Amino acid sequence: MIIFGTKGYLHQLAILTLVCAQCGNPSAHTLRKRVTKFTLFFVPLFPVSTKYATQCTFCGAEQKVTQEQAEQLQAQSLGGGQAQGRPHQQEPYRP
Repeated sequence: MIIFGTKGYLHQLAILTLVCAQCGNPSAHTLRKRVTKFTLFFVPLFPVSTKYATQCTFCGAEQKVTQEQAEQLQAQSLGGGQAQGRPHQQEPYRP
């Protein structure tokens, strides 16, 4: 008898201040990465899918983002936008 299945893992990558596309409020958004792994005898072996999303902490709306957008948002949260000597300006997030 072989026991197999999948298991999901949720990783919080960053917390960003963005203008929510749903409610229009400038609020904190969590950037999350959801990885689904194939398991054999309850041991996770390899990733089957990886998805990225932001969630507004004010209204709870969730927006799917691509891996490239997630990397840009994560770099922005680490201060990557201020590397050129310009002050950082908050821009609304548009998927």
